[in-house]
Amino acid sequence: MTVGVGEEWLRFVSQKDIVYNKLLPYADILDDESNVILGQIKGNLGRAVQLREIWPGVLFWTRKLSTYIRLYGRKFSKEDHVLFIKLLYELITIDKLEISMMQGLARLLINLLKKTELLSREDLELPWRPLYELQDRILYSKTEHLGLNWFPNSVENVLKTLVKSCRPYFPESATQEMLEEWRPLLCPFDVTMQRAIGYLELFLPTTLPPELHHKGFTLWFDELISLWVAVQNLPGWEVHLVNLFARLANDNIGYIDWDPYIPKIFTRVLRSLNLPVGTSQMLVPRYLTNAYDVVHVVLWVSALLGGPSNQAQAQLRGLFNSITSFFHPSNHGRWLMKLMKLLQRLPASVVRRLHRERYRKPTWLTPVPDSHKLTEADITAFVESMMQPVLLAMFSKTGSLDAAQALQNLALMRPELVIPPVLEKTYPAMETLTEPHQLTATLSCMIGVARSLVSGGQRFPEGPTHMLPLLMRALPGVDPNDFSKCMITFQFIATFVTLVPLVDCSSAVHERSDLTAVEREMCSASAEFEDFVLQFMDRCFALIDSSTLEQTREETETEKMTHLESLVELGLSSTFSTILTQCSIDIFKVALEKVFIFATTNIFETRVAGRMVADMCRAASKVHPAQSLKLLVPHCCNAINQLTVNEEVLSEEELDKELLWNLQLLSEVTRVDGDKILPYSTQLVQILQLTLHLKCKQGYTLACNLLHHILRSTALIYPTEYCSVPGSFQQPTQDYLPIKDWGRPGDLWNLHIQWHVPSVEETRFVFYVLDLILQPELLRLQRYAQGERDMTRDDVLQSLSIVQHCLLGAGSLFPPLRGEPITELHLKPTHFTSCQCSGWFCFMSPDHILEHSEDDTKSLFSIIKIISDLLHFKGSQKHEFDSRWKSFNLVKKSMENRLHGRKQHIRALLIDRVMLQHELRKLTVEGCEYRSIHQELMRDLLRLSTSTYSQVRSRAQSVLFTALGTYNFCCRDVIPRVLQFLEPDRSHVTQQQFKGALYCLLGNHSGVCLANLHDWDCITLTWPAIVRSGLSSAMSLEKPSIVRLFDDLADKIHRQYETIGIDFAVRVSSCLSIGQNYHYNHLAEGLRKQEEKNLDSEQPWKFEHIAIGFMSLLLRDDHPLPSPAVLFFVKSLNHDSLLVRKVAISAVAGIMKQLKRPHRKVPVSPNTPFTWLAGLIAGDRPDNQWLQYNSSSLPRTQQDWEGCTFVEKTHWGYYSWPQKLMMYAPSEEQPKQGLTREEMTEREQIIYDHFSDPGFINQLIEFLSLEDRKGKDKFSPRRFCLFKGLFRNFNDAFLPLLKPHMERLVADTHESKQRCVAEITSGLIRGSKHWSYGKVESLWELLCPLIRTALNNITVETYADWGTCIATACESRDPRKLHWLFEMLMESPVNGEGGSFVDACRLYVLQGGLAQQEWRVPELLHRLLQYLEPKLTQVYKNVRERIGSVLTYIFMIDVNLPYTQPTASPRIKEFTERILLRLKPLTEGDEEIQNHVVEENDVGEQDERTQAIKLLKTVLKWLMASAGRSFSTAVPEQLQLLPLLFKIAPVENDDSYDELKRDAKTCLSLMSQGLLYTEQIPLVLSVIFQIAGSSSWHARYTVLTYLQIMVFYNLFTFMSDQGAVNDVRALVIRLLEDEQLEVREMAATTLSGFLQCNFLSIEGPMQSHFEALCKTRLPKKRKRELGSVVDTIPSGDLVRRHAGVLGLSACILSSPYDVPSWMPQLLMNLSVHLNDTQPIEMSVKKTLSNFRRTHHDNWQEHKQQFTDDQLLVLTDLLVSPCYYA
Repeated sequence: MTVGVGEEWLRFVSQKDIVYNKLLPYADILDDESNVILGQIKGNLGRAVQLREIWPGVLFWTRKLSTYIRLYGRKFSKEDHVLFIKLLYELITIDKLEISMMQGLARLLINLLKKTELLSREDLELPWRPLYELQDRILYSKTEHLGLNWFPNSVENVLKTLVKSCRPYFPESATQEMLEEWRPLLCPFDVTMQRAIGYLELFLPTTLPPELHHKGFTLWFDELISLWVAVQNLPGWEVHLVNLFARLANDNIGYIDWDPYIPKIFTRVLRSLNLPVGTSQMLVPRYLTNAYDVVHVVLWVSALLGGPSNQAQAQLRGLFNSITSFFHPSNHGRWLMKLMKLLQRLPASVVRRLHRERYRKPTWLTPVPDSHKLTEADITAFVESMMQPVLLAMFSKTGSLDAAQALQNLALMRPELVIPPVLEKTYPAMETLTEPHQLTATLSCMIGVARSLVSGGQRFPEGPTHMLPLLMRALPGVDPNDFSKCMITFQFIATFVTLVPLVDCSSAVHERSDLTAVEREMCSASAEFEDFVLQFMDRCFALIDSSTLEQTREETETEKMTHLESLVELGLSSTFSTILTQCSIDIFKVALEKVFIFATTNIFETRVAGRMVADMCRAASKVHPAQSLKLLVPHCCNAINQLTVNEEVLSEEELDKELLWNLQLLSEVTRVDGDKILPYSTQLVQILQLTLHLKCKQGYTLACNLLHHILRSTALIYPTEYCSVPGSFQQPTQDYLPIKDWGRPGDLWNLHIQWHVPSVEETRFVFYVLDLILQPELLRLQRYAQGERDMTRDDVLQSLSIVQHCLLGAGSLFPPLRGEPITELHLKPTHFTSCQCSGWFCFMSPDHILEHSEDDTKSLFSIIKIISDLLHFKGSQKHEFDSRWKSFNLVKKSMENRLHGRKQHIRALLIDRVMLQHELRKLTVEGCEYRSIHQELMRDLLRLSTSTYSQVRSRAQSVLFTALGTYNFCCRDVIPRVLQFLEPDRSHVTQQQFKGALYCLLGNHSGVCLANLHDWDCITLTWPAIVRSGLSSAMSLEKPSIVRLFDDLADKIHRQYETIGIDFAVRVSSCLSIGQNYHYNHLAEGLRKQEEKNLDSEQPWKFEHIAIGFMSLLLRDDHPLPSPAVLFFVKSLNHDSLLVRKVAISAVAGIMKQLKRPHRKVPVSPNTPFTWLAGLIAGDRPDNQWLQYNSSSLPRTQQDWEGCTFVEKTHWGYYSWPQKLMMYAPSEEQPKQGLTREEMTEREQIIYDHFSDPGFINQLIEFLSLEDRKGKDKFSPRRFCLFKGLFRNFNDAFLPLLKPHMERLVADTHESKQRCVAEITSGLIRGSKHWSYGKVESLWELLCPLIRTALNNITVETYADWGTCIATACESRDPRKLHWLFEMLMESPVNGEGGSFVDACRLYVLQGGLAQQEWRVPELLHRLLQYLEPKLTQVYKNVRERIGSVLTYIFMIDVNLPYTQPTASPRIKEFTERILLRLKPLTEGDEEIQNHVVEENDVGEQDERTQAIKLLKTVLKWLMASAGRSFSTAVPEQLQLLPLLFKIAPVENDDSYDELKRDAKTCLSLMSQGLLYTEQIPLVLSVIFQIAGSSSWHARYTVLTYLQIMVFYNLFTFMSDQGAVNDVRALVIRLLEDEQLEVREMAATTLSGFLQCNFLSIEGPMQSHFEALCKTRLPKKRKRELGSVVDTIPSGDLVRRHAGVLGLSACILSSPYDVPSWMPQLLMNLSVHLNDTQPIEMSVKKTLSNFRRTHHDNWQEHKQQFTDDQLLVLTDLLVSPCYYA
């Protein structure tokens, strides 16, 4: 970049400024300004870091830095940029940095890293490990669930975005390090899999340059993609893999060969859309929750397009062909949102890629190699494949927005393919009156393609010729009766007019000879512009006439505009001003004349119609002020002067309408360029003096508006024109041809903005007006406030509104507020520079009104408004700015050109953006210094916030909250004043003041919440005060509003509280931390004392709850709670109130964690003689065998126990070993277990004493075994944590006391008693982790009989709790440590004692334990399987279901993942072989299988067949259970069972079927949705062929339904294998000729489905085959004798003929929404058979009625495809025959 003048002045090359700053009228002073600010930021940040002062120093200056970036962009040198980033990175990764600060700094760092192209990898390198440790510490916090850390909700997203921003700068060695770190976690049965894959997705860098690829993705690509290919059932982590691959593909287009995976990718994408297919389909719920994220799918697909093989485009066309019919507006379902999102995102993504390949400035990121760039042919193919679904989606039920965005992007690439079909839909829609939805949909799509249409270009030169016809036809849409149509029409007209100068250049046709044909057409058409403008105005006048107040509503109703009217007003005025802006001066004069006549010959009421007319006049005067003002101002002034000649007019209550209308008109017209008003200044001032003191409120309000507008337009800086071409259109057509500028983007470097900057005369005029009008008002008010003169309320209000409007008009010229800075608020005043803030001094305090007439709320509102403006107003309002920013972004989005980029927006938008930049500079003044004047204003606000009337209070509060966020540290000043109202010993506080004060603490949803500041000093004041306020006299719990307020307060504090850092020094300097500790202890103490005080004085329980809630927030993991607080919580365990007890349980569990003594860990190298021999091998290997459960070498003695290395976590060692495996050191190096009371700390003694007291324990157990909500209670993890902590910290000290209780509870079958003992048991087992062998052994001697008793007493209510108990106890524990438990559970689960229910429960509990152990207990799984196999023929349903579920877990470990050894656990294959042998009696016989087993155990041995049926039932349960749980489906094994299932499954959906048939049907539905690999397809097809030849027609019928779903769910895998396609086609065509009618009809349905999703195509041979079949001759009908019923037609011929007819009808029904070229002839052929014998006649009728139903909507279009003769025949067919014939 060349160093211009500005750059030299800056003395550095700036990274990336905000360009719009250079276009501001005062651009030359900005460099100085930014240099000064940047210097301050750099100096002070450095100083703050050296002083190690994070708060407030670093925090304050980083905030300044982010404001600097908002105002100037990245206006600093590259060195500074890198330094800022490194500094922030260091700060963020400080250990123990308070979370909210970390978040603020992280957001700034993300902002600094946002533009990747500014810094390359050479400039910057960031380490990845600190970020990983930060993520791990926060997202997988060990202490958060115990309430020791409170994190904000947003922290997760901030951290993820932070990693994404830093990712490009990770060092090249990072990939290898990451793999070493996370590979050991890849155990697919464990939760760590999700975590590891999530980390890989987030952290792995994919933007390395090609020469480093060997250190990048090549290290992991094969491994992860083969893992993805091998997984079939969508586990939760598959989504992360897809996201990773999508990012990889997008960052490395052309460096990876995706071709082998493309059919797999598209098949999975199609499956992931969860579309409903087939006749009876059951969705697996997991497919819905874990479906792919459309955003990433789109990214992946768009990165695969192009390249030499271009295979992806073919598959993409296939994908859209197969799902097109789902886009038709008549289809609707939960899948629709996903499809629409896909449609909208895909073109945008391809445009982004094209931009990157062709138009983007080259950066350091790897460019796409030429061989893989998208070619023109690729683009055309892509656009063509998307057009059909997009055109269908235009009229979708979800609205046309998605389709419009898709069209906008497609039209950028290929206007000639996209726009004509949209135009074809638009023209008819504009003609019809009956379908308004069609009109709004097409118009919004046209708005999307407007720019591509108007600018024409080489691809679509005839585009612009459609412009005028479209505009003229859109006019009827301005319709007062249909609101939405009216709005979309306004938007449409405005969009098109913005792009085109409305200049009549028809003369150029004769004057110039260098025009092309299209240009000549455009020139001659432009003669109609004037006509268009005038017609538009007529329409608007009609609209205005029909919406005057008298017409639309009665006088009695509200006087304001309704919401709809204000929208129409906005639409009308903005469209009209756009049209006038774009007009040539000739057209403008005609239009002005017309508006002037309309406005001056009628008199309008000022509420609705008047506003619209005045807006139109304002639009005219803004565009050409000189001409317009000359007409309008004198007219209005004269009228007003004449009407006010009479003196008494001034004091009338109701003014003359004409006077009001002229005033309104005048006040709007003066909103123009300031220097154009000066000529009329004397007239205007005279009018102001006349009208400002009218008695009528409506009158003086309009006068105030006039005052405001005059001041505003002379005092502000703003652009004066927004035309689409700089300069004007006023040049002769010889030199300048306006049509060349159609659709031209603004040129950012030559914008030539015309600014209005106040001149000396204008400023003089403003001060003259203020002296004349404002001074007297202020004097009057001052004397009134001092009580020297009386004024009526109306007079006060009038004076106040004059003051307020002066402020609004001239606010930008006032000097800043003066006053002494208030210093004693922050800790130490290090280097805070003062920031200017404007406003001006006000000597009117609300005290007088509050004391004398507090019910004069209107004046109070006005005062609040004035205070707010004094504090914040700098010439524009924040909320107005926000809404303009929003609408700017909306317009930008709908008009932008993403393909070429580089800010090619239209000129008006660019000017608007510069204006917004100017306003942004004015509004950004946070962190202002807090001065004495502000303090006074804040106190006034506080007084108003606690006054009597609620409306006054709420308005004042919202101003107060805004102010609190603006000034530094003013919260510390305000809080004590608010808390005064809550003091219990102040007796004169009213209820209103009390409520007002509570609201002030609560804050609004966006601003500061005073009760919860991040500041210990403030919290030490507020929290005790809130609790104390319960004793205040103003407090009454009878008022629901006050109760609700306290609830909201407590709720907000709990929701928003985040752990606050105790020491803010970078390295803890001891004095500081002691000081802060003092605060923390002081707060805990304060709350506790408060609590005691409250207990003495009868205080409502509500405040006890609030107090203990606040106390529980104070637990933290770096400072233990003070002892008195520990005592308080332990006592609260036995409190009378349930809520208090619940909080206390969590708190004591947290305290236990605080007191836990850390156990030392040492690295162990797992004995691995041959890990790396064959590269990477996962699964059961010799080097991880020692981890597995082996009953011959269990630690059964003290010595074995100590010599055994226990590995608690289940994932270690499955996939690979970590570099250093950390294990607990031997017991002699650990802290001493089983301390005596003397050795304990004070806090531990408190707990010890209470839990050793039998009375305390009795009471506690009594409370814990009460039921809370009947039937809703579950096993409570909180209580488990409490007991686990007790037994972990105090060993078995309390066991003797608890033992009798446990024995008593376990014998009682009540559910709450059983639950209590289950919670204690699991806590005991987990808490005994580090106990010595002797203690553990005696523990199990106590527990085994207990658990046995419990399992025998188990009930429906408690079995889930015991399952949770055992599963929790086994979680993350070495199975060898728990061998007592496993051996006991394995004894004999299904022994019939206690009936079938107890058996099922025992299995459930055992399953819970084993499932936690995953792959480490193969021996137990084998034993269990051996034990269960003979019992598979169990009679009872509940036991069968449970066994099915247990089998799933037994075989879960048998997965076929890549690099994985065959498992040592049981394998499905061997099991299936054994099962099939026992099912032989069923597979061999051919008769139908009925479930005629009587469900009771006969003593005699039942025959083999009955046994086999029972076995089959259990096997079905297993197949159903495993469909949702296992990762991979054992396809070959399941295929062997298929024939059997087809035989049983019923055809109809009938619930009366027995369990066996229903299960078989479910199984088939689930299996048909399974994912198949290419090599499995022939196997499946062979089985299906075998069954299709079966003698049972039920089986043949079911094969077809199975086939439908299977093919659709594996569409691309099938289509990539031509043989398979042919086989399927042959099968369906064969079954069309089946002898059973139902099978034939199902075959026809299946065929039409395959044709519709383009799996098969309609080709000649197939059609001729069907036509030949149709011609099968049927013998003549003979006259039947009366008696004979038998039909003598030979059935074979009839079947063949029917097959032909069904084939044809399948073809016809396969395209329900359009008419392809072959269809008319087929319909003719079909119609011949209308009178054949049944069932043919029926089929033909059905087909024709379906055809009629689906083609009825667009019959006008479809008619075109038929010849006249064909249409005659069709009309005969489709019109039902007359009934009277």
